[in-house]
Amino acid sequence: METKEFEFRGFRMSGFLGLLLVLAIIGIMVLAGSNYVPYLSIFMPVFAIMLALSVIGFVQLEPNEARAMVFFGKYKGTFRQNGFWWVNPFLTKKKISLRARNLNAEAIKVNDKSGNPIMIGLVMVWKIKDVYKALFEIDSQTMGQSLGGKVSLNATMRAFENFVAVQSDAALRQVAGRYNYDENGGADSAVTLRSGADEINEMLKQTLNERLAIAGIEAVEARINYLAYAPEIAAVMLRRQQADAIIAAREKIVEGAVSMVKMALDNLKKDGVVELDEERKAAMVSNLLVVLCGDEPAAPVVNTGTLYN
Repeated sequence: METKEFEFRGFRMSGFLGLLLVLAIIGIMVLAGSNYVPYLSIFMPVFAIMLALSVIGFVQLEPNEARAMVFFGKYKGTFRQNGFWWVNPFLTKKKISLRARNLNAEAIKVNDKSGNPIMIGLVMVWKIKDVYKALFEIDSQTMGQSLGGKVSLNATMRAFENFVAVQSDAALRQVAGRYNYDENGGADSAVTLRSGADEINEMLKQTLNERLAIAGIEAVEARINYLAYAPEIAAVMLRRQQADAIIAAREKIVEGAVSMVKMALDNLKKDGVVELDEERKAAMVSNLLVVLCGDEPAAPVVNTGTLYN
């Protein structure tokens, strides 16, 4: 998205030099108020105005801070140079923080692609990237007044936090509705909220940046930090997962039992231990499968007669 932001190129000088000028004006005013230079007293109002304007012109910037410079309603650029400076006192200097901030959003209830209600939450790191958009594309100053009572840095940043929270909620709902919770809701090869963490997080970050771009805010990182079925279906889904696990375990047990029975029959035939007709083979297979697949330990029965009695 196109930006209207540019660097401030107006007049500036070291704040320490400006401080010397202020001290010089104060010294002149002291002389004007004394009897040593009486004719200077007529310029006292002028010196007072110069002193007031000089003090207003001081600006101090710490790392990762910026000032939007506005001259009677016209944007004159963004001042980012750290240090102590003196600029045109008629400039309005709107302060803003460029430091990274966290948002740990509470889990919200949404519907996944299959319509199942789920609980999902996110954690993200964001920061202001475009000062012009942040201050002039959205009504951050009015929102800051409603939250903080006056236009201040803290109130303005709280307005941005509120804006990010609302947009993150909308982005999370949008992304969650594109995917199933797990593989049971669609094809086995499809990406799900549980299995496709990297792809989901990247999609979430992209969606957030699309929504936050209007405010000049960048989502540095975004991750899903909470994912679960909604309470009203959690018990049912747990039983379904348990049933799927039992079925998978049974399939593995049966597969192994069949393999062992086949191996036993092949070895008996190969080594010539005993010759079994088809009926006795079927009985042996049935007994071995019962023993191998049963949940309880088998109770052996010793046959003291012949194989066929």
